[in-house]
Amino acid sequence: MADKDNEFLDDIMADVNSGPEDEMTLEDLANEEVDEKVVDLHAEIADLKDAYMRALADVENSRKRADRDRREAENYGGSRLARDLLPVYDNLERALQMAKEDGKEGDKALLEGVELTMRALIGVFKKHGIDPIVPEVGDRFDPQHHEAMFEAPLPGTKAGDIIQVSTTGFMLHDRLLRAAQVGVSSTPKS
Repeated sequence: MADKDNEFLDDIMADVNSGPEDEMTLEDLANEEVDEKVVDLHAEIADLKDAYMRALADVENSRKRADRDRREAENYGGSRLARDLLPVYDNLERALQMAKEDGKEGDKALLEGVELTMRALIGVFKKHGIDPIVPEVGDRFDPQHHEAMFEAPLPGTKAGDIIQVSTTGFMLHDRLLRAAQVGVSSTPKS
C-alpha cells in the first residue's frame, strides 16, 4: 500500500509540476487566438480598403462619363434643330442660284436681302459647329460624306468621280449631319 501511496503522490506531484506548463499552453492558446484575430482584422482592413478604392474608381468613372455626356449634349443637342434648318439653307441657295442664272436685273434689293439672310444663316451654322460639305465636280466619291443619287457613264471621267452636286452636305462638329447628294460616274475602265 505504501507503494500505491507513493505512486499516487508521484502522480499528484507530476500534475502539480506540470501545472505551469499547462498555464503556458493556455497562454500560448490565448496568443494564438489574438494572432488569428489580428490576422482576420488585417484581412478585413484589406477587403475594406479594396472596396473603398473600387468605390473611388467608380465615382471617378461616373464623373468622367457625366462630363463626356455633358459635352456631347452641348455639341450635338441641337442636331435636330440643325437638320430642320437645312431645307431653309437649300431654298435660299436655290433662290440665289436661280436669280443669278436668270440674268435679269430683277429686284436688286430682294436679291441682296436673300444674300444677307444666307450669310447670316451660314454665320449661325459656323457659330454652332455646322460646316458645309461642298464637293466639286471631279472629286472622288466618299461614302462617308456623300450620298450617290444616281450613276451615269460620262466620257472623260473615271468610275467613282463626282459628275454633279445636287445638295450640299453638312457636318455637326465631327458627326455627319447630312451627306452631300451627288451624281457619280459609272464609266467603265477602258
